[in-house]
Amino acid sequence: MHPSPPGPLDDCLRDWENLQQDFQSIQEAHRLYRLKLEELTKLQNNCTSSIGRQKKQLQELGLVLRKCKPSLPSGAKEAVQELENQIKERQGLFFDMEAYLPKKNGLYLSLVLGNVNVTLLSKQAKFAYKDEYEKFKLYLTIILILISFTCRFLLNSRVTDAAFNFLLVWYYCTLTIRESILINNGSRIKGWWVFHHYVSTFLSGVMLTWPDGLMYQKFRNQFLSFSMYQSFVQFLQYYYQSGCLYRLRALGERHTMDLTVEGFQSWMWRGLTFLLPFLFFGHFWQLFNALTLFNLARDPQCKEWQVLMCGFPFLLLFLGNFFTTLRVVHQKFHSQWHRSKKE
Repeated sequence: MHPSPPGPLDDCLRDWENLQQDFQSIQEAHRLYRLKLEELTKLQNNCTSSIGRQKKQLQELGLVLRKCKPSLPSGAKEAVQELENQIKERQGLFFDMEAYLPKKNGLYLSLVLGNVNVTLLSKQAKFAYKDEYEKFKLYLTIILILISFTCRFLLNSRVTDAAFNFLLVWYYCTLTIRESILINNGSRIKGWWVFHHYVSTFLSGVMLTWPDGLMYQKFRNQFLSFSMYQSFVQFLQYYYQSGCLYRLRALGERHTMDLTVEGFQSWMWRGLTFLLPFLFFGHFWQLFNALTLFNLARDPQCKEWQVLMCGFPFLLLFLGNFFTTLRVVHQKFHSQWHRSKKE
């Protein structure tokens, strides 16, 4: 008799044996992974505690140097200044090290995300997240230009206006969360350029709740025109800032995690000074919006609290944007004057 050909059950048993062998190798790989992960966690904790300890010691040393510096002779003062420069450089190195170590979330991220660790541990992951953030800003800026144009010139409906304002609230809220994550991962976004997104979120939220009426219709076209102009300027800024950052990173003059911002900073001076008139015009338009709203709030027919509550954020945005930009321009001219004086 001829042996019967292998049936489906034999094929299944053979496949199961192959799967068993693969499963054993997977188990071994996973065991090694968990072992390495425990080792990594221990190394992270050791590095974090060591850096924290030395940062505290450096802070104490700097305090002692500042106290004794005035009473020292001129020769010793130069040595103290050199030591202070080295301490400052060491603190910068610690900042770069900490970008690759898990850290506690700030208050805002803790409220939004809880205690989830948002530190990205590889350069590739950091760059990928940064690039995705930049693309998100670019795409949303284009969408905001189109929607504000549609609401301003094609549609006059409180429903579409509300959808536009809701998109602004979501956009600025998302930016604040993403920027907080980027700061946790080494991006050097500082000062006003972080805070003004929180102000913009509040402003958009108040605009969303503003009911249709005489006061709203008086301000509507001005606000939509301003939104369209602001998004257009942000579009210009993205392209020119990203090109400038690329060149400066290639020359080693900028940190690899630096981002484009909705304002003017000293590193943008090369080739970007033509943006200054656009920026200052936008700043004064924010002041014009604030004055318009304050004037509307004095109208006897004005009953909505949103009128005054939109005026204050516009005034705050003008003051923050205008004086921050002015300070950067002044610092740049001051540094150039000192450089030319030395030459």
